[in-house]
Amino acid sequence: MSIESQTFTERYDLLGCIQCGRCTGGCPVTVRADLNVRRFVYDAYNEEKLEELARLAEIWDCTACHTCAVRCPKGLKPLEVLLGLRTMIVESGKVEPTVRDALQSVLLEGNPWEKARAARSDWMEGLDVKIAEPGVPVENLFFVCCTIAYDPRVQTIAKNLVRILNKAGIDYAFLDDSEICCGSEVYTLGEEGLFEMLVEDNTAFLNEFSATRLITLSPHCFTTYRKQYPDLKMPVLHYTQLLEELLREGKLTWKGDLQKKIVFHDPCYLGKQGDVYDEPRQLLKSIPGVELLEFDRRRERSLCCEGGGGKMWVESTSKKERLAETRIKDAKELNADIVAVACPFCVLTLEDAMKGLGYEEEMRVAEIMELLGEFVEA
Repeated sequence: MSIESQTFTERYDLLGCIQCGRCTGGCPVTVRADLNVRRFVYDAYNEEKLEELARLAEIWDCTACHTCAVRCPKGLKPLEVLLGLRTMIVESGKVEPTVRDALQSVLLEGNPWEKARAARSDWMEGLDVKIAEPGVPVENLFFVCCTIAYDPRVQTIAKNLVRILNKAGIDYAFLDDSEICCGSEVYTLGEEGLFEMLVEDNTAFLNEFSATRLITLSPHCFTTYRKQYPDLKMPVLHYTQLLEELLREGKLTWKGDLQKKIVFHDPCYLGKQGDVYDEPRQLLKSIPGVELLEFDRRRERSLCCEGGGGKMWVESTSKKERLAETRIKDAKELNADIVAVACPFCVLTLEDAMKGLGYEEEMRVAEIMELLGEFVEA
């Protein structure tokens, strides 16, 4: 049966839901918004109500963290019902201007940040970066991510990684300005047509390279390429997996030490969706002097920072405490000096929360690559 001929109920397997409520019970957003995932699944049985449901503001509160999918005893993905309702709104053209502009930017410039396509690799200036060429064999082909490529706050992730790769002497190459959005946020914002186009174009583009594996810097790209690009000819890894491998092989050494208490925040797209939990922790523990702490809500129970699911372009109507603020308060209770993350969106949301709470003199939010770059052997 084609997707076009499926009913909403069939496409999202609504009849498989047993209405146990575990999705809503585990949803981190319910503590600050009126989102009831179980109720949406139940009401969507009645296809005559779909347009009414799609107009509810709560469908935009979902961060696509996948907690509901992790907790579902039937193996369903309740969040996809919300994404399906978003698609209806996008197709009607009645979306927020910020969403419209982000999607249009992806179409025209290959990124959602309304930045020039030709400036995508400007972050490489002054660095000795190896550039990939179609047909030229390379072991590790790197995909940078729109946010890291354009946002000065997180460009350090890519810059420090280049320094470490050059020092380790491994075979690698980065893409140039021809790299375009993987479509992660396009998909969660509900623009199915544009997402399908990106999958087709990126698959054809990436398959031109003779690479052993594709290494992503963002968990969002990591999950998207692994799960939604069925015809990609190379396996996909997150950079923490590669660096942990190099660490085990003795190809990474650090200078100095860091006498700090660090707590690691598991990004939803890396942990819940990518099942990568241990590698980031091994990298942090490898830094001499580090005392690694753990949140109570960690690994598959990690608290979402609210940066995913297109939330960078959709403002919540709730005035209750943001989840990122809750996360920073949890870190303060642990007396952590540094909240370490492995995702550019987590950096931006958690750092904003930390500053909003006035903790910037006591605590630091740092992406793992920021920390490792400070201790790479010169």
